[in-house]
Amino acid sequence: MSQTIEIKVPDIGGFKGVAVIEIAVKPGEKIEKEQALISLETDKATMEVPSPVAGTVKEMKVKVGDKVSEGSVILMLESSAAAPAPAKAAPAPQAAAPVAAAQAAPTPAAKVAKGDIHAEVVVLGAGPGGYTAAFRAADLGKQVVLIEKHASLGGVCLNVGCIPSKALLHVAKVINEAEEVSHHGVTFAKPKIDIDAIRAWKESVIGKLTGGLASLAKQRKVQVVRGTAKFTSPNSFAVQTAEGEKIVTFDNAIVAAGSSVARIPGFPYDDPRIIDSTGALALKDVPKRMLVIGGGIIGLEMATVYEALGAKISVVELMDQIMPGADKDMVKPLHTRIAKRYEAIMLKTKVTKIEATKAGLKVTFEGEQAPAEAQVYDKVLMAVGRRPNGREIAAEAAGLIVNERGFIPVDKQMRTNVPHIFAIGDIVGDPMLAHKAVHEGKVAAENIAGHKAFFEPLTIPSVAYTDPEIAWMGLTETQAKAQGIEYEKASFPWAASGRALSIAREEGATKVLLDPKSRRILGMGIVGVNAGELIAEGVLALEMGADMEDIGLTIHPHPTLSETLCFAAEMAEGTITDIMAPKKKH
Repeated sequence: MSQTIEIKVPDIGGFKGVAVIEIAVKPGEKIEKEQALISLETDKATMEVPSPVAGTVKEMKVKVGDKVSEGSVILMLESSAAAPAPAKAAPAPQAAAPVAAAQAAPTPAAKVAKGDIHAEVVVLGAGPGGYTAAFRAADLGKQVVLIEKHASLGGVCLNVGCIPSKALLHVAKVINEAEEVSHHGVTFAKPKIDIDAIRAWKESVIGKLTGGLASLAKQRKVQVVRGTAKFTSPNSFAVQTAEGEKIVTFDNAIVAAGSSVARIPGFPYDDPRIIDSTGALALKDVPKRMLVIGGGIIGLEMATVYEALGAKISVVELMDQIMPGADKDMVKPLHTRIAKRYEAIMLKTKVTKIEATKAGLKVTFEGEQAPAEAQVYDKVLMAVGRRPNGREIAAEAAGLIVNERGFIPVDKQMRTNVPHIFAIGDIVGDPMLAHKAVHEGKVAAENIAGHKAFFEPLTIPSVAYTDPEIAWMGLTETQAKAQGIEYEKASFPWAASGRALSIAREEGATKVLLDPKSRRILGMGIVGVNAGELIAEGVLALEMGADMEDIGLTIHPHPTLSETLCFAAEMAEGTITDIMAPKKKH
């Protein structure tokens, strides 16, 4: 028998007078259990209120802008179920990671039963976000345990990602510069490649940094537990260590479990000639002929390294351009340069079959630029992205929501649907970048320590450390057009930069997007040498709300590549004097 029941605001952590910012249902609508009803915003933290039962909405009792507290009636619902006790409100997911329906989060016991090891804060994962969170929490007076499955701290980034790749890219840069300087009167003999020595140098760089992290952890009295961990309850992990299983309990936890390499199913991955980014960075040898599947940042950085070391490189990309996240005009100088050096760049093309043979890996293609016949390669690098590790940690045992993509949704304080558990880094959503994780880690630690901290960046910059580098931040032209955002742009060619000409790398450009009315910066793209170092000025300008006059009137040192940012702003204002006289705008 159906009945009409009141659906009320659940326990929202003691907040009162919280603003309703979104109504997700309407009268007459049939809803499911756990479906979001309204969204609330408190102290910049957003949370959704789910329905405790299924039924039909009869009448709304709130509207956008109303202030509510625990116990306020949201709506009247016709349901065949008895009125349940309200569950806790769940944090709203990030836009990049829509949430699948989940059970209401279990409420932790007032007093946590202690395991083999107990800490006020346990951080799962010691990548850049994880160790930052652990160290910040310790600095704020918390007793911290840091769980890491690998032998050294630093995660993927430091051990098999950002740092070793940059070390190898430095080697590639020196090789290429030595070759190209012959056009300017200096000729070197062909370099002798000692793979073992290069690998040893790369490992020494990693060793210095991981050793430094171990010292920082010791100095802060952060206890490091090495092993693979999974939740066993909302307040405990079971950690498989070399000494056996240990139960680690906590008052608060920060999940920083990262991501793993994604794979296209159906290929013979048991063949050692098919490698991922970790295998590529191991640098066991240099193949004569190598295929890179995926024309994104990781694939193209590894292609840069192996081409400089002597491999013939082919790249296959399903989209209509390499580096799909960047604007086409920023990608063009890179494409033009590597097209002359690589064996092939196949766009709008995919791999349909890889056959392991004695002669090599026989690859069949399909698409607009697919070769007519199957090609044989000595190695194939799979670089088609990464997937979050949300489903690898038994999150359900803690009551954590994990969406269909494997991400753990969080609010702006990095809090999950379980109030005392936070999550940061790759596992909470795109972009999967170390510098994002670092800032998220600090926010999580500060909230646990009782501070009010929020993760609300206006932009997160992206950098491809290719040759030339590509960097962008804020709004791209592709995004602006897709979203119908009005903008102006100005692009300064590095062919007019004295510094770029003096280092024989004039193929670059610096582009700025701006609001036509306020003249404030909306986005920036840079392609050229050291673009990754230059983009930070654009990020600061966007965060500070700078307009074109602010940037153009800031005196930059001459001759530098940094002044191309100033010149781009001057082009937007019509005050540039370093190129042919423009039409004056202001």
